[in-house]
Amino acid sequence: MAYYASAEMGCFQALRWPIPNHVLDLYAEFRNATNGKPLPCGTGLLGALVTFGCPAMPTDEKDAMRAFILAGGPWTPAQQTKILDYCEQDVAATMTLLTAVKEHIDLPRALLRGRYSIAVADMERRGIPIDVQTLEQLQQNWPALKLDLIREVDQAYGVYEGDSFRQQRFRDYLTRHRIPWPITDTGRLALDDDTFKEQALLYPQLHPLHQLRKTLSRGRLGDWPIGDDGRNRCLLSMFSSKTGRNQPSTSRFVFGSAAWLRCLIQPRPGYGLAYIDWSQQEFGIAAALSRDQNMMATYHSGDPYLAFAKQAGKVP
Repeated sequence: MAYYASAEMGCFQALRWPIPNHVLDLYAEFRNATNGKPLPCGTGLLGALVTFGCPAMPTDEKDAMRAFILAGGPWTPAQQTKILDYCEQDVAATMTLLTAVKEHIDLPRALLRGRYSIAVADMERRGIPIDVQTLEQLQQNWPALKLDLIREVDQAYGVYEGDSFRQQRFRDYLTRHRIPWPITDTGRLALDDDTFKEQALLYPQLHPLHQLRKTLSRGRLGDWPIGDDGRNRCLLSMFSSKTGRNQPSTSRFVFGSAAWLRCLIQPRPGYGLAYIDWSQQEFGIAAALSRDQNMMATYHSGDPYLAFAKQAGKVP
């Protein structure tokens, strides 16, 4: 049992200890019980303790101890004892939390989420192979490439002045092409990445501009942590989104960058890579949980959206 078990599982793998048969991750169970609800103290162990009315170490004390440990040794015998005492307090706090949350735990599914923490640790340890040589060439030539990209992509839009995106020019483009656009409370165009992503799905002609803006938003091209073995590794932040998805840092994860940079994901000679994703996963989950026979049949058709349109009589 642990809180954020992928960290412990990563330690098990590094030390080559046998992986436990069963893992109960109270972080996953806390997220499952509180997703979508306001959490004033966050999703860490202290936040979970406070949410369930358990005594907790003061935040500033925990932060100070964490910083002390991360600064690295060597430590005196007295400091070593202090660190072990701190770790023991976390273990005791996790046991206290278990008592408080056990009524919210659906054990079979909780153990499935625990198994996933093992898989996440494995993914974080393996990392993603990167063509480092090409990445370094891109980084060295990025200032000139950036201007070339703007010139090439902006031909279709005319919204850049030099390397600066001009909102009024973009507003004029939207007016010419009759594209409605969300605005902020202050009356300006909403230009955040989520808005651009949604609009590009509705109006595919905006997709190259969205990718350009996403590329240019990075201070340094492909500034991901890459190990000596050429692999990009970062915390995958399991169960962090409201829907329970992983939510790794977009600046530290190759898949968080512009889509065209994924060409840098390259296996070493003699190996291959498979990119595997679920098809209509949310629809399938909803069908299973609702036990709706029509919805299940729609999912099994292979294209639930088209099948639903047929059921609704909106297409032949």
